[in-house]
Amino acid sequence: QVQLVESGGGSVQAGGSLRLSCAASGRTFRDYAMGWFRQAPGKEREFVAVISWSGGSTYYARSVKGRFTITIDNANHMVYLQMNSLKPEDTAVYHCAADKSLSRIITAEAVDYSGQGTQVTVFS
Repeated sequence: QVQLVESGGGSVQAGGSLRLSCAASGRTFRDYAMGWFRQAPGKEREFVAVISWSGGSTYYARSVKGRFTITIDNANHMVYLQMNSLKPEDTAVYHCAADKSLSRIITAEAVDYSGQGTQVTVFS
């Protein structure tokens, strides 16, 4: 059974940092892109960041570029999202995603696999 399990969310003051983790299990993800998208109450799903399994390619949403960094430990099937200089508008549930198509994660389409999410709340 494929599982993506997120952790690391919480409440933080604006300007602070959080590091999200995603543990992937249940199959080989060698040909998959891994990424993060978020969803705030009443808003549509929004792409955040994506990385190829090799780690050689990364893409970020314009709203987080320069503040967030996505990394991968493919030996241990872990994906991380380091979030710095957090803003109240970053408040959302953050979901880990896996798909054979990197572009599907970027366009926030229905992906092959996603996790239940972890809540990030940024207060001013």
